[in-house]
Amino acid sequence: IVKHSDAKVPFHIKVVDTDEVNAFAFPGGYFYVNKGLLLAADNEAELAGVMSHEIAHVTARHATERMSKAQYLQLAAIPALFIGGYWAQMAIQNGLGLGINLELLGVTRDSEREADELGIQYMWNSGYDPNAFVSFFEKLQEQEKSKPGRLAGFFRTHPYTVNRIASALDEQRCLPEKDNYVLDTSEF
Repeated sequence: IVKHSDAKVPFHIKVVDTDEVNAFAFPGGYFYVNKGLLLAADNEAELAGVMSHEIAHVTARHATERMSKAQYLQLAAIPALFIGGYWAQMAIQNGLGLGINLELLGVTRDSEREADELGIQYMWNSGYDPNAFVSFFEKLQEQEKSKPGRLAGFFRTHPYTVNRIASALDEQRCLPEKDNYVLDTSEF
């Protein structure tokens, strides 16, 4: 997948011995896949979908973008340290802190949407069935037992699964059909 992506760095992939269904990547191509994800994937293409999503985070430099934006927002908040007395400063700092976090949360949601779009493209480029991206999301959606309240949903870092499925289907419609796709290989 990395070979068929926009990656400009080599990737170092490790498996983490935990049952949590997750994967995560850091700037510089350091990529970790949880054992729980390997066990939850019904086929190689589903695993490739999650991995392509994480590869997209690195290639689009999402973590670097978030860190840079956080630094700029913190610098912009410095003048507030000199306004009013102690309690006014505390209120301003807390309000700015919440505002900065909410602004970065929006960047995170946008990053997730972009990683989904790029991930589907990387899957398609690699020959994997992009429908597996959607089937894995549908599996996750079934596992979501309770819907969060309105405020809890506001603070989520990922778009709602139902919205991600719809966006993934829209992205797939833009890709030309291939005669056949990879679902599994003997290595999986």
